[in-house]
Amino acid sequence: MTTTSRPRPAPGRRRLSAAVSLGAVGALILTGCGDADAGDTPTLTWYINPDAGGQAEIAQQCSEASDSRYNIETALLPLDAAGQREQLARRLAAGDRSMDIMSLDPPFIPELAEPGFLADVPDEVEESTTQDVLAGPLEGAKWNGELVTVPFWANTQLLWYRESVAEAAGLDMDQPVTWDQIMDAAREQDKYLGVQGTQAESMTVWVNGLIESGGGSIVENPEAPADEVSIGMDSEAARKAAEIVGTIGRDGLGGPGLPTSTENTTMIEFQSDNGSFMVNWPFIYAATAAAVEDGTVDQSVYEDIGWALWPRVDEDEPSAPPLGGINIGVGATSENQDLAWEAVECIVSPENQANYFVTNGNPAASEAAYEDPAVREAFPMYETIRESLDQAAPRPQTPYYNEVSSAIQQEWTPPASVTEDTPRNTAEFIEAVLKGDQLL
Repeated sequence: MTTTSRPRPAPGRRRLSAAVSLGAVGALILTGCGDADAGDTPTLTWYINPDAGGQAEIAQQCSEASDSRYNIETALLPLDAAGQREQLARRLAAGDRSMDIMSLDPPFIPELAEPGFLADVPDEVEESTTQDVLAGPLEGAKWNGELVTVPFWANTQLLWYRESVAEAAGLDMDQPVTWDQIMDAAREQDKYLGVQGTQAESMTVWVNGLIESGGGSIVENPEAPADEVSIGMDSEAARKAAEIVGTIGRDGLGGPGLPTSTENTTMIEFQSDNGSFMVNWPFIYAATAAAVEDGTVDQSVYEDIGWALWPRVDEDEPSAPPLGGINIGVGATSENQDLAWEAVECIVSPENQANYFVTNGNPAASEAAYEDPAVREAFPMYETIRESLDQAAPRPQTPYYNEVSSAIQQEWTPPASVTEDTPRNTAEFIEAVLKGDQLL
């Protein structure tokens, strides 16, 4: 198969993000780890995010299955998403030839695709890897209407609930529930809602999910130049999102630790006597089971946990749950693009996605993977995860995601400070930052 690199835009077409600019200035000229002596099996470098060892195992399996056509070596990226973004951007901007295969967080894909850092996905690879990909992950793998990466695994938040609390509130959890309903249930029973209120990426996840569920979008014209980007937060959907966040904060519904609450701390609170409802990722189920085994959580708590789709903002409109996960991209400067795409096809096979789901707890982007008996046994909520991924909405797809997300984190924390003016203030702040009139 043949591949061609996406042409770089003319100078001045787009300004690069801070991370990319630093990479260009730093001029990190690195030799390609993928180079091989004549006669040797070519080595492909796969930059992976930290996991439980599943990507390294897939790399070994695909290398063996290639019949010596290639060998995949993994290179570990930093633990946090921001560190991963910065390292990848620096290396790509410097023309690092070892960027054969990369595990990419979906929000950072436009930033890397726009300046031409990602190789084009060959038509035959797109056809072979996306036939059964769920709607949310597929949308998150695109930029400007084109597939620029291949979905590997996809994450989504569910609504976790204590069955005893839902029953006491008279809620039929087989039917969609709204944010107003779960807020009322928590208030009436003097329980806490599990939401992430800390000044971090999780706040952007929450705000974006609320706005998308209300029929709005944070960025209205993602392909526009920085000084022409329109932020769609002065809208009814954004004001409703602010009402939900602010009410949970001011009424104490998120508990006293809300301003610093993370995915892990909300899980611990949810497992306590104060738990009621919680929006969080699927790791909750296995983590609670492990806590029961360790003796830190009672078995009765585990048996009291149920799950459903993310809450609706409007009772008549389906929710748009948060989307996460990892996509696979190939660097435009890789000297082994043909082999890299061949390896990508192996990495994202439904069989590998299903096994990775079971062993590492990361949901598959492939619908076929959910037919695997091992997946169904390990994750009894597999149908809800699959449905949620079909409804999920990506975070703002823009080359300026870092600026957008950082501004939201500043303006929407602590939750108790959020008012009806917050969305408009956030929109004005982001637009001023993108025009260079204000600093983050």
